[in-house]
Amino acid sequence: MAVLGWRHRWLGDDGLIYSRVVRQITAGNGPVFNIGERVETSTGTLWQWLLTICALATNSDPAMIAVVAGCVFTTAGVVVALDAARTLHRPTHLLVPAGVLVLLPVQAMWDYSTSGLETGLAFFWLALCWWLLVRARHGASTRAGAATALCFGLGPLVRPDLALVTAVFTVAFWWLTRPKLKSAVTWIAIGSALPVAYEIFRAGYYGLLVPQPAITKEASWTLWSRGLFYLKNFVEPYHLWIPLMLVAVLAVEVADRTRHRPDRSRTTVVAVAPVAAGLLSSLFVTKVGGDFMHGRMLLPSLFLIVLPVFLIPLTRTTLMATTALAVWATMCLLLWRPPFTTAATGPFGIYDEHGGYGGFALSQQAHSSRRIPFTPPVRAAQQRGDRRLVMELRYNQKYLSLPLRSRLSPHLVGAEARLGHAGAVVPLTDHAIDTLGLAYPVGAHIHPTNFVKAGHEKHIDPAWIIADYTAPASDRDLPSSIDRTQVTAARAALQCGPLAELLAATREPLTPHRFWKNLTGSWHRTSLRIPNNPTAAERSLCR
Repeated sequence: MAVLGWRHRWLGDDGLIYSRVVRQITAGNGPVFNIGERVETSTGTLWQWLLTICALATNSDPAMIAVVAGCVFTTAGVVVALDAARTLHRPTHLLVPAGVLVLLPVQAMWDYSTSGLETGLAFFWLALCWWLLVRARHGASTRAGAATALCFGLGPLVRPDLALVTAVFTVAFWWLTRPKLKSAVTWIAIGSALPVAYEIFRAGYYGLLVPQPAITKEASWTLWSRGLFYLKNFVEPYHLWIPLMLVAVLAVEVADRTRHRPDRSRTTVVAVAPVAAGLLSSLFVTKVGGDFMHGRMLLPSLFLIVLPVFLIPLTRTTLMATTALAVWATMCLLLWRPPFTTAATGPFGIYDEHGGYGGFALSQQAHSSRRIPFTPPVRAAQQRGDRRLVMELRYNQKYLSLPLRSRLSPHLVGAEARLGHAGAVVPLTDHAIDTLGLAYPVGAHIHPTNFVKAGHEKHIDPAWIIADYTAPASDRDLPSSIDRTQVTAARAALQCGPLAELLAATREPLTPHRFWKNLTGSWHRTSLRIPNNPTAAERSLCR
């Protein structure tokens, strides 16, 4: 896995989002994407802070650290999972690889071993949690229980959706240990300490209950048709139904071999827990509509489902099944690849992002120098020393440049669909925002404008950004494609009611009073949604 992942090493646009936040932290500006605007763009909280620690310790490029660390964590996750399977099956004779063969030939596993995202950390955390669960099948000491609870509690900080895995593993751990009340309370306190403390910090600092991308992507949606297409898009190219059927055969064989063991029920719980967590996780991903990156959000589910049979004792039946798995893996490596180009495919725009970014060097500097039409107008404004808003109006085709309003702290505001690239091109002292709402508070809270491509449902009307960052005098320079009445309405709406308070929560100085106000208003702020049409928003907010 280390070799395959490293051969496919790359850095995606979302990885660049993490690297800008890390650069802001190491520069002393706090966990923000832009100075003076407290927006949480990092979905993987633990990943963000691990990268920060590594960057401070090594003084290296956070982008390179993210790529290397992703591969290291993925490899470590596989090693830990192998050891857990070895311990579970208590072999009296040879063990053979099985479940691990399901993962190795899947191209998406190679791609997201790196990419700059938290996927590798997720693999390691899942494997470590299961390793701890295997160790606890005969009970756990107070210290071991505390360590297990601490590890389980990190799930929401690795990724918010992994809280589901935390819940399943916690129930299994409770069943295995049956702790006394005092131990149970202690372990719950230890497991919840970090996520609860960070949630309080998040609500007070950012003014929201979840990372902003969770609002942008509406993580509570139900979009079964898109989610089922995403599942199909992952299963079909690799013919994953074949190895999953073989894994089921292996599971039955292993269960039959353990039926006379005195610890059969405990072993069954340990084996079933990751499978149940994986199935529930895949159900959740499907329910919310999947993702636009091929396979990425379903990889943790697949990893969980095959954990109990990563290694299995060698018998005639298991030998036949693993031989069949090896044949499938060979076919998968040689023939069965996702039929993608760098363009989005299918009715829901699922994308081979590795194909689009894999040809670039991994450093921050290399990505900031990419030949993308957004870069020249930004560089030109920097060279002239102009205080400008440079905004993408049509993807990779049309750009608008307007003077910024006075008394605005940044000298340059760059807005495009690729937030990671914008963050690489625009200096840390200036503002980089996106037109999809990952870093721009107003954009995150609009109603969806489409339901096609996952994570790209909120294309904000440019009138909002123009109204927010420019003065009314600039309206005379607007192109005919921009409705001036919409810009005027947006300026009014930005000053009204909950929208004005949302911006105050992110832009006002963080005093104790502001922190408390953010904390107590975080529920209403998180649920705030406004029309994308500025005129409709003005009517709704300014009554």
